[in-house]
Amino acid sequence: MRTSQPMQHPRKILILGGTTEARQLAGRLADRRELDIVLSLAGRTVDPVRQPVPVRSGGFGGAEGLARHLQAEDIELLVDATHPYAAQISKNAAAAAASTGVPLIALRRPAWQPVEGDRWTEVEDADSAVAALGLAPRRVFLALGRQEIAAFETAPQHDYLIRSVDPVEPPLGVPSAEYILARGPFPEAAERALLEEHRIDVIVAKNSGGSATYGKIAAARTLGIEVILFRRPEPPAAQTAEDVDGAVAAIDHWLAGASERGV
Repeated sequence: MRTSQPMQHPRKILILGGTTEARQLAGRLADRRELDIVLSLAGRTVDPVRQPVPVRSGGFGGAEGLARHLQAEDIELLVDATHPYAAQISKNAAAAAASTGVPLIALRRPAWQPVEGDRWTEVEDADSAVAALGLAPRRVFLALGRQEIAAFETAPQHDYLIRSVDPVEPPLGVPSAEYILARGPFPEAAERALLEEHRIDVIVAKNSGGSATYGKIAAARTLGIEVILFRRPEPPAAQTAEDVDGAVAAIDHWLAGASERGV
């Protein structure tokens, strides 16, 4: 007589998201019955893109709050797929994983690297970027989040073009600022047309990596425009995947190990 094997419960995975890769990873895993996926978003975007798995929105209350959540929800694997500049969230994820013993995989896209023709100035933060712009009036394209642009009020001599997903409220307190609401990806040809139309002298951006927002970097190279880039924060140590395929492979490896251990 054949004995039926007990069904394994779906493995609970929490993905800390907010990036294109997080959404793509969730989509790759959504239909796998052996997995129970929840995607966590910070909740800062007014109209977030629709996600392929259940979504949790809002913060956790630091590393201790995240650790409590992992234990309360019986999370078996934590995936940090946040933005490369979400440094505090990544630190919290590493600390929570360490304190609870929950395995952590970090999906970190590689940074852009300068190539011939690039005119890059690297800075630590928004205040350093303001200083790098100099005193002479310039036409500046701010491709930054809403949290970073307030520092540029201290340099009202420049003309600003500001692009964001959500409206900048309150508007930047400078005499000349134009706003564009848009969500990437941004192709190189469209970025080149934008830079030419607005006669941009300099771009201020983060070294986000990936292809979705690289168009402005390539367009600036073609047009000989300076780019001021925020340096990336140093991430905490973790098992790392550079792309969605690598993250799926790492999850499959973890899953196989968990099955062998019978947990």
